[in-house]
Amino acid sequence: MHSKKSSQSTGSDGNGLEPEVGAGEAVEESGAGAKRILIRIPARHNPRLQQIIDRINGDDELYTLWQVMNVNAVQRLGMSDHGPVHFQIVANIALRLLRLLVEHNVQPSVSTDHHLPVEDAEVIVAMASLFHDLGMSIHRADHELYSLFLAAPKMKKLLDGIYDIPTRTIIISEILHAIISHRADGGPLTLEAGIVRVADALDMAEGRSRIPFQAGMVNIHSVSASAIEKIKIEKGELKPIRIAILMNNSAGIFQIDELLKNKLEGSGLEPYVEVEATIEGETEKKLIHKFHI
Repeated sequence: MHSKKSSQSTGSDGNGLEPEVGAGEAVEESGAGAKRILIRIPARHNPRLQQIIDRINGDDELYTLWQVMNVNAVQRLGMSDHGPVHFQIVANIALRLLRLLVEHNVQPSVSTDHHLPVEDAEVIVAMASLFHDLGMSIHRADHELYSLFLAAPKMKKLLDGIYDIPTRTIIISEILHAIISHRADGGPLTLEAGIVRVADALDMAEGRSRIPFQAGMVNIHSVSASAIEKIKIEKGELKPIRIAILMNNSAGIFQIDELLKNKLEGSGLEPYVEVEATIEGETEKKLIHKFHI
């Protein structure tokens, strides 16, 4: 049994999301004083999404899977965080991207193809964001495929009674498509899948993708990740979405070019997104003092 806390977050714009990307997680006591991170997203205008998030926050099996995933990712593989903080950030980014696009009259695929409302597209991007790496609990290799068979029965339970069977079937299919499409050669066929793909790559701000670097792993991946300070997602001037990336060192360009660019290309979001990267201050932060081969 877990204490109840609101899983809604509030923001400073019409999307209910802060332009600057960050964690902002809620924490509750769980069992013997253990800390449990609650998922918080701005769902106050989408009652179904809020109901689903409340169910997710009460699901012990899902939370344990997230913890197992992080053991594999961080402790065993020396990777960045792949736990509930990562999923909350990705879900919030995905919702922000979707809402900015809808503001500019870009309709989600589930609306154009299945005639479901935008609120159901929000459910799709949020749940895909929260479930996209479940397969990491099994193995990093092919984790996108493993995520599918772990996510499908769990989503069926979480959506039970919220949707009728035909609508639930459509939504689960769209979520699974978004999950498999976040892999390197995913080839997303829907706007929602493209959004999740890009949102996953945008979890690179300070303190997020730096775990390997802080643990002493020095390579271009860890150093470039450590160079990313802040990310802001705003209304664009030339396109609906502007992604502003603030760096402390030009090494961050590698992270943007190798990770974000690869996820953006082929996502379907290319016509709608402009990316700008800048270095804060007049001098760059010194990230490496000495390097040995």
